[in-house]
Amino acid sequence: MIALSLAEIVSVVGGQTHDIPDPSVQVTGPVVRDSREVRDGSLFVAFVGERVDGHDFAAQVIEAGAVAVLASRPVGVPAIVVDDVQAALGALARHVVRRLGATLVALTGSAGKTSTKDLIAQVLMRHAPTVFTPQSLNNEIGLPLTALTATEETRFLVLEMGARGIGHIRYLTELTPPRIGLVLNVGTAHIGEFGGREQIAQAKGEMVEALPEDGAAILNADDPLVRAMASRTKAKVVLFGESAEADVRAENVRLTDSGQPSFRLHTPSGASDVTMRLYGEHHVSNALAAAAVAHELGMSASEIATALSEAGSLSRWRMEVTERPDGVTIVNDAYNANPESMRAALRALAAMGKGRRTWAVLGKMAELGDEALAEHDAVGRLAVRLNVGKLVAVGGVEASWLQLGAYNEGSWGEESVHVSDAQAAVDLLRSELRPGDVVLVKASRSVGLESVAEALTGTGAEGEVAAR
Repeated sequence: MIALSLAEIVSVVGGQTHDIPDPSVQVTGPVVRDSREVRDGSLFVAFVGERVDGHDFAAQVIEAGAVAVLASRPVGVPAIVVDDVQAALGALARHVVRRLGATLVALTGSAGKTSTKDLIAQVLMRHAPTVFTPQSLNNEIGLPLTALTATEETRFLVLEMGARGIGHIRYLTELTPPRIGLVLNVGTAHIGEFGGREQIAQAKGEMVEALPEDGAAILNADDPLVRAMASRTKAKVVLFGESAEADVRAENVRLTDSGQPSFRLHTPSGASDVTMRLYGEHHVSNALAAAAVAHELGMSASEIATALSEAGSLSRWRMEVTERPDGVTIVNDAYNANPESMRAALRALAAMGKGRRTWAVLGKMAELGDEALAEHDAVGRLAVRLNVGKLVAVGGVEASWLQLGAYNEGSWGEESVHVSDAQAAVDLLRSELRPGDVVLVKASRSVGLESVAEALTGTGAEGEVAAR
């Protein structure tokens, strides 16, 4: 973070000092909420969680080098006490962002946010110092913590923004006002909470409403609900996609024999060829979104194409490919799942597994509300249509819907199987996998299917599924 004195922070957050002998002392280290991340000069933010109260670690973090604690009550060590710790953290982030002068890029969407954010960051880092959201810390706590890692040298700040309801994106854009806002897509993720795709579009569109007149709205030309957001912004509109009307578009899209996308990138300033290291055709749209942002920030088509061709996955359990010594390929895409990302992952599996036996180890997609039965059934049916070798549905009733969809789609569905839990899936796979097989593992985060992939690759605890 840029250096700020405790007195300045008190003024910004509207707090009171407790047990602070010298308010001129500066915070020069990171602002953190995890006591294990404290460094010399840190500010520790004490949240009260369901199981852990950060205030209980106050003495420990000061001993570890923290300058003070941002708290909701006195803690017996140097502290800035406020009524609402989360609001104070947001106010501090807003103050720092205004001081920085960096260009803020924000993105949202129903699927692909984290992968696209990672691509944007890797492209822009070639251009100038860039700070970006780690993993998918995209909520009202993770976003300001990320913004506070920026320094005076930071030119670009790339922030992923998530939403679970109307007004969430608006709140995040008020904390960290973007100049460039990107909306990837409007799908069915969290549809049970929003109530419908139109409501999701309303929420995601808050991104472009927040942009200034000299900003840019980067919109998906291939998604009608996103494209319609052009009417909701006063900023310049830049379209990306495979549509002929897109400003940044892809032509001659194909997959390599290993399932990696290749295409001709067209931008207003020129064209260049891209062959990605990532797996799956769905990354073409993500790459085009990143290219549109980079072009708007002054990079040439050839620079963008080179960066996209060399970019890898920065976040764990997202199409993470491991080749075992026996020739079995494990694709760990278990970080999260919704209908759109499930379909994309299955298509990637089909492409990667040409001429090989394929397995789809799938679990529940959460937060689908009344659409849950139909969406799980549809994913099971798609696995059959893509000729995936065997579906292993893991878990409770939602998994049974996956299996039933596959079974009802045709005779191949008889090859599908429903198992009770992750360990049962591991036991089945260990007994039946053959050299050359390709295994996709995917479900919503709450299912924890990454443990299956880790057991099969030997990266988990002694290769077994950890107790959950």
